[in-house]
Amino acid sequence: MSTSTGSIAAQQDLSQILGRHFIYTYDNGWQYEMYVRNASTIDYRIHAGMVGGRWVKGQTVDLVELDTDNYKISWTEPTGSSVSVNVMPSRRRLHGVIFFPQWIKQHPERSVCFQNEHLAQMTAYRDEGPTYPIYVVSEFADITFLEDCGPDDDSIIACAPDDLSADYVTRTN
Repeated sequence: MSTSTGSIAAQQDLSQILGRHFIYTYDNGWQYEMYVRNASTIDYRIHAGMVGGRWVKGQTVDLVELDTDNYKISWTEPTGSSVSVNVMPSRRRLHGVIFFPQWIKQHPERSVCFQNEHLAQMTAYRDEGPTYPIYVVSEFADITFLEDCGPDDDSIIACAPDDLSADYVTRTN
């Protein structure tokens, strides 16, 4: 028996993830921030880790509800990186897997920018490579800050991580 995507999508309840803004810290110390703008788009900033300082607006994603309080957000970036994050807002936990092309492992600083203003350069780096071997980072994280901001708010992630106050990422709730 096959199920069409349409029938699965019709059963999705994304109300507990849409418009959510959260800061999370992976067990390896990397710190990220994500805003789920709508059912197909996120904005994010990276505060600490291999590509700390990077930020992106309007990243197209695939967002699905796996189960109650369990969502999967997946995307591929112009850099060639692919990401899949399982978010459990009520449990304030997530698990992320990042598949970095080799060029980012070798030169992470090249991708540390506001990606939206450097799409042609990111694509050129991706095409130049090397791509393999893929550098896989699979980590659990704690959500330390979580708020509901409503959908499609351009003010949530609107500047580089370095432009924020020093205590911005240490907020908890």
